[in-house]
Amino acid sequence: MEEQIEYKVVESSDVSDLTLEKILNEWVSQGWRFESMQFVVRDASRRPAMAFILFTRARQGG
Repeated sequence: MEEQIEYKVVESSDVSDLTLEKILNEWVSQGWRFESMQFVVRDASRRPAMAFILFTRARQGG
């Protein structure tokens, strides 16, 4: 039987290191596995305007 995967996407408009660490630690401690992080940048700035953090885990209950 193939394992079913559940996905979680967390959006953050605060892209500071402390906020991103807090998000990562919070969701990993709940059993989610970090997959990737995508940043959105504006043309006028090199600093990201927001981040999308993606997590996965085995689907609960089959």
